[in-house]
Amino acid sequence: MATKIVNYSERPELWDKIPEVFAGVVPEYNLHGDINETHWNRLFDDFGDHQFILLDTETDDILGAGRSLPRTWDGTPEGLGTGLDESIADAFRDLDAGRKPTALCALGVEVAPAHQGRNLSSALLGRMKEIARADGLDHLIVPVRPIWKHRYPLVPIERYATWTRDDGEPFDPWIRAQVRIGGTIAATVEQSSRITGTVAEWESWTGMAFPEDGEYVFPQGLATLRVDRAEDRGSYWEPGVWIIHEAGDPPPASGPRT
Repeated sequence: MATKIVNYSERPELWDKIPEVFAGVVPEYNLHGDINETHWNRLFDDFGDHQFILLDTETDDILGAGRSLPRTWDGTPEGLGTGLDESIADAFRDLDAGRKPTALCALGVEVAPAHQGRNLSSALLGRMKEIARADGLDHLIVPVRPIWKHRYPLVPIERYATWTRDDGEPFDPWIRAQVRIGGTIAATVEQSSRITGTVAEWESWTGMAFPEDGEYVFPQGLATLRVDRAEDRGSYWEPGVWIIHEAGDPPPASGPRT
């Protein structure tokens, strides 16, 4: 299979297909993060060359997609901040203030369901490293959403991130995949991405009823949902794990990526 990378700025019409192609890749509630309301459109307007699709050149099928933006980072685990939301907000504050970014932050690495299991996520991460190098940045930093954490929503993220298999590799498949290509676990955060909505919205997103106030475990949730019926509000903070990749030197010249 011959593939190529296509930036949003080159073929923005491809992104109209994203909702259909990637249906089910992330839970419905993940599409309604609070940060989206103020920053998501600017991502494509201001950083169009940092959003890309992996395309099958023979069929024009979308295989995967990557979203990223440059931000400042002081090189310390503490300087990574609290996760996805803060990174997005800080990146636009940096841009508006004219501050020079020092790292590329991954916002999403997604493989279409029909093409999963073919190690395409490594190609998407590789492309992000290429973008970082082109921008003169030394690191790719990733606020990871661990894909098996929903099985253990009551386990604190700092403990979950330390779990390993019998062979010593990370327990979580997405963390493991990144460590295998050189990533280093740097920090964990309890409040990476905030999602709030009405009780009715959360019931629609989860297929559950929330009859009273309290903390709820819900399908695909990495932590618990706090429901306040008097305020008509469900509040959820998704935890995350920071992984750092060296951008490295460009790979040797080769034929088309397959």
